[in-house]
Amino acid sequence: MYRAIAANKRNSVFIVALFVGLVVGIGWIVSYILGGDNSLVIYIFAGVMIYAFLQYYLADKIAVAISGAHEIQKKDNPRLYRIVENLSITLGLPTPKVYVMDDPAPNAFATGRDPNHSLVAVTTGLMDLMTDDELEAVMAHEMGHIQNYDIRLSMIAFGLVSAIGLLADVVLRIIFFSNDRRENMHPAVFVIGLIAIILAPIVASIVQLALSRQREYLADASGAMTTRHPDALISALGKLLHHSRPMKRQHSASAHLFFTNPLKPSLISRLFSTHPPLEDRIKRLKKDANTF
Repeated sequence: MYRAIAANKRNSVFIVALFVGLVVGIGWIVSYILGGDNSLVIYIFAGVMIYAFLQYYLADKIAVAISGAHEIQKKDNPRLYRIVENLSITLGLPTPKVYVMDDPAPNAFATGRDPNHSLVAVTTGLMDLMTDDELEAVMAHEMGHIQNYDIRLSMIAFGLVSAIGLLADVVLRIIFFSNDRRENMHPAVFVIGLIAIILAPIVASIVQLALSRQREYLADASGAMTTRHPDALISALGKLLHHSRPMKRQHSASAHLFFTNPLKPSLISRLFSTHPPLEDRIKRLKKDANTF
């Protein structure tokens, strides 16, 4: 477990470095197209970092807004609040803010900058479907995201991916509307630059997807270790195999935060899913059940 956490931290540094490299690469292409002014790279890099920084601080508020979640206190739902409170004490973490989403689809998510600025949100459908042990197992998974600082990396990755996508869109418009510059460029350079700009947000998104999938496995393991009851999480995932459904309010930008994929099933959503298949998660938990 601790080796996996350490490996994920190393991967996090690598991924952030890759995103920075993509931004610098796009900036260099833009500066070349616009006359070789290398100072543009610095301006573009600074602009993207400011945008990503704002996303980093606003992403949790955006996730709450687009999911329709509302904050509750212990008196509003003692069952859920006490589970989150007890898990926080067990893990030695501050109790996160607790939110509820009025949605029959069974799901949950955690987000925030760090354990001191975190929240967990649960749908009414999940609370209705799960027993106390299963609900505790799901919330232990979400608390695992907070404990492992997955929430921070998810917000950083979300900010950088959206920034790269926005930057690529702006650059493509510059290329197609800069006729004079394009005519003076060698065709091969133009084609290579165009392909690189188109591929940059795709590469960034694929890296984010791979990262999200690995962190779901890690959060499953963390949750099972916290409760010492992997069978409860296996049972909860088994129920979702038969009762999972798309959420009423769904958005691809926040899909990676959820316990299970909240989007409507489709070929594209399966190929670019931020979550590993439920069957694989159950298989891993059963395989490692004795080690928890």
